[in-house]
Amino acid sequence: MRSKLTTKAKVYLAIVFVILYAPIFYLIFYSFNSGGSMGSFEGFTLEHYQAVFDDNRLLVILINTVIVALLSGLIATIIGTLGAVGIVSLRNEKLRSIVLSLNNILIVSPDVVIGASFLILFTMIGVKLGFTSVVISHIAFSIPIVVLMVLPKILEMNTNLIDAALDLGASRREVLTRVIIPYIKPGILAGFFMAITYSLDDFAVTFFVTGNGFSTLSVEIYSMARAGISLTVNAISGLVFIVTVGIVIMYYFITMRSRKTGGSTQ
Repeated sequence: MRSKLTTKAKVYLAIVFVILYAPIFYLIFYSFNSGGSMGSFEGFTLEHYQAVFDDNRLLVILINTVIVALLSGLIATIIGTLGAVGIVSLRNEKLRSIVLSLNNILIVSPDVVIGASFLILFTMIGVKLGFTSVVISHIAFSIPIVVLMVLPKILEMNTNLIDAALDLGASRREVLTRVIIPYIKPGILAGFFMAITYSLDDFAVTFFVTGNGFSTLSVEIYSMARAGISLTVNAISGLVFIVTVGIVIMYYFITMRSRKTGGSTQ
């Protein structure tokens, strides 16, 4: 009976993964089509990828996207990590629950609402839409994600480690940098890579806060798709997917290395 349930679970998972990934691989497959449409595959070519790298504007947009993702991810990770530590240090359970609820509300809120709110805010305070507005927006919606990634690691940490460090004369800053952060490093890395992924993927919020002369890949792909079906869009989407997979693989190997290092140390 148990083996039957296991087999059914595997079949179910296989079906789910096929539904999720089939459209992506279909899109990437036709990015190598020498024909001009996705109607039929006429032959293998790299001309659509060559067109991407020959377009200086697209390359600038790609660089902008990477810079925004790295910068916003780094700042959001720092703020989110300190925020998670601050939430755990709250002694009032009711206040802690309220802060966590406010953090979770930002995650489940529709991107359209967040994007429109930032647009109104930047317009009111006179911030010019462009690189700065996009970075600030990405930092804002990435912080709650980092908090959720870091929080479980802090909660599973033995508080006796902190007490022992304080008894040995360590300052609060030394406890944070030498005890807490090394212990929760896997959660910090997870939050950082998740923030980068969300930044690369985001469209709705970015669409509201980009100005003339600045764009990211998600907004550019949307604009190109509206102009008409082009296999260059497939090529760009394929490159973004490959970069995302690369980030996930990098995170996996860093996490595995951290676990091995932690295990050998213990």
